[in-house]
Amino acid sequence: MTDEGKVGPIAGMPPSQIVTAAGMVREGRMISLAATRFTGMPLFPGAVAEWTTVMMSLAVIGIIYGALVAMVQPDMKKLVAYSSVSHMGYIMLGVFALNSQGVEGGILQMLNHGISTGALFLLVGVVYERTHTRRIWDYGGLAKVMPVYTVVFVIVALSSAGLPGTNGFVGEFLTLLGAFLWASDAAAAGAGFLGSWAIPAGAALGVILGAVYLLWMIERVFYGKVTMKKNLHLPDLTTREMAVFAPLLVMIFWLGIYPKPFIDAMEPTVDAWIEYVEDGETTTAALPADLGAPGMQSWEAWESVTGHTERQWRAEHPVSSDTGDAAALASPDSASKGGDQ
Repeated sequence: MTDEGKVGPIAGMPPSQIVTAAGMVREGRMISLAATRFTGMPLFPGAVAEWTTVMMSLAVIGIIYGALVAMVQPDMKKLVAYSSVSHMGYIMLGVFALNSQGVEGGILQMLNHGISTGALFLLVGVVYERTHTRRIWDYGGLAKVMPVYTVVFVIVALSSAGLPGTNGFVGEFLTLLGAFLWASDAAAAGAGFLGSWAIPAGAALGVILGAVYLLWMIERVFYGKVTMKKNLHLPDLTTREMAVFAPLLVMIFWLGIYPKPFIDAMEPTVDAWIEYVEDGETTTAALPADLGAPGMQSWEAWESVTGHTERQWRAEHPVSSDTGDAAALASPDSASKGGDQ
């Protein structure tokens, strides 16, 4: 650190502001990475079909784990950071549901996460700049000292928790709806409770846990008695700070009350993306186990055990024309195999 509070190339900016800005940049980077890592799903549609249940289970584990760890954090910034883990789980859950409701909900959650969590990091930075502490127990009673700040913080926190009328509700609702629709299809296909309904049920539990850790933080920070005398005279939000939060509040209520423009804009792309992944799943269904032959993971193993060729099995077990054509494309050598062995 150089003279007059200069930090590296950023002259005149206090370290607290640098930390806050870095946190918001990190949230933006996490959103871009979340979007980027899922764009490769159409490249491996067979793996997507095979591992969907596993990936959605991991998403639910991330949702619950992130919420439980956030709940016990004594530091406000760490609490917000671990809430990001939980939100990323909802994004993953919606995308792997592979239906329009789930994928649209996952994309909305990417946007919502950047708005709500970024605003929470900024709000934590506001009080840290005034008090130089982020520990929850160093606060209390701030609603009496900083009423405007309290209103903004509560609105943003409730949007992160998914309160109806805010952006978080729409994203989480669509994500959970997509997960329940996926579970219904999985149960109809013969999956057990743990491989179907347990997954959206666990995600719904994460919504409750998210409300718990955020409301508990609000209670300890803003209500009760002012625990630190130095907090009795903290200045409320300035006009400049309100100008920063105003666009975020507008987006919170716009997405929560009228998300139709955003959903309409993404719907054609989402439908095409889902169709592309599902078409890829069909074209990779070339193994006996994929087509319904019991217990064999390669045609060579099937032929060596049964003495029948792939062509014979296909003739005795016809599939739909779409699946059969796709399987033939994925297994071009099947046409050259002949008769009984």
